[in-house]
Amino acid sequence: MLLLGACAGWSLITAAARGGRPEGMLLAVLALAAGYAAGRVSGALLPVAAPGVGAVAGLGLTVVLPGLSPGPWYAGPLGAAGGTAALLALATGAACCAAWATRVPALRIGLAALACATVPMGLALGSAAGCVAGGAVLLCALAAGSAHGRGGWLAGLAVAAGLVTAALWAVAAGALPDGLAGALGGWFPAHRVPQWQDALRLADDHLGLGVGPGRFGELGDIGGTLPADGRPHSAPLQQAAEQGVVGVSLLAAVFCWVLYALWRSARPTPVALTAGAALTALAALASVSNALSFTPVTAGAGLLAGWATARPWSSP
Repeated sequence: MLLLGACAGWSLITAAARGGRPEGMLLAVLALAAGYAAGRVSGALLPVAAPGVGAVAGLGLTVVLPGLSPGPWYAGPLGAAGGTAALLALATGAACCAAWATRVPALRIGLAALACATVPMGLALGSAAGCVAGGAVLLCALAAGSAHGRGGWLAGLAVAAGLVTAALWAVAAGALPDGLAGALGGWFPAHRVPQWQDALRLADDHLGLGVGPGRFGELGDIGGTLPADGRPHSAPLQQAAEQGVVGVSLLAAVFCWVLYALWRSARPTPVALTAGAALTALAALASVSNALSFTPVTAGAGLLAGWATARPWSSP
């Protein structure tokens, strides 16, 4: 709660110093905190049913909310479709957590089938990223069943998220060889890498306080004829550009704290590791898309973290 409060407070400080609109950050913090509280309560009361229902709800949202699904309006697989991919990853993680939490074989098989359904769901929605993210979480959940400790696994997840962010930063800074940079940049729309470069330029010019929350669309030099939503489609770069080094450090601290909470969780190791894998997939997607701009995604992340760290009432 202290970290989330610091995120909200720093957005207000940078908005007062630089101008801007902190409402987006405040809404994200509120959604994450509310989701985490709801997850802790519902996970304590219904450790199997709560994440199972949450997985069904997540899959339903990807179909019901057209704004989260890719379509002709969006030119790339990780535009607004980043929200779809994130929800699919979280739904897979919730279903797998519910499957590991139950001792009823038939129910475990049904929940595992629900988790497997997210992979073709991604293909049906045209979200290749959602298919890959759901499949990765599913594979990690299967591997978690044979894990004897969780510290090394969670550290590996932290390293994986850090490598994705470092690769993104290197692409934006032009620090990679031309061939590798072209291969990585080819996965995204043509205007995405220039957006990242704009964000990095603003971050370098305003290292301390950033340019102010929500001001990237005003100050970034986003060229081309494609529609722009005023975001660089990268949570770390957006935080660095709009709220400086403190903002991006707080974002990283929240993710690291979640992994620490999963390490300390009283839930079974497969549940904690599966939730960690899903949240790491979300962190990777957020690094290269605007997935965290959608309230259902931030609330869903809080719910999953709450379910995986809740102590059921029946436990000693």
